[in-house]
Amino acid sequence: MIIIDPLIRVAIIAVDLYIWVIIIGAILSWLVAFNIINTTNQFVYTIIDFLYRITEPALRPIRKVIPSFGGIDVSPIVLILGLIFLQMVLGNLHRALMTG
Repeated sequence: MIIIDPLIRVAIIAVDLYIWVIIIGAILSWLVAFNIINTTNQFVYTIIDFLYRITEPALRPIRKVIPSFGGIDVSPIVLILGLIFLQMVLGNLHRALMTG
């Protein structure tokens, strides 16, 4: 229990941070699509590229399964819902280990 408790807590925090990375990446992609953010700026391009490289491996399999809805990408929503489910499972596991 000494090791499991912190590991589960860190996993829950990591999932929470990844959810925020997905949200920020989606918002930035909208801003780029509407030409609000200039991607010729090296700093902006680096951030967008970093977020793309972090989120794309998780979003790609979802995009293969879910069809496109008229140009609207719902894969970030599906991934966030899956990650929230994972957080709930980890939270229940944590509670079960602490009370048992």
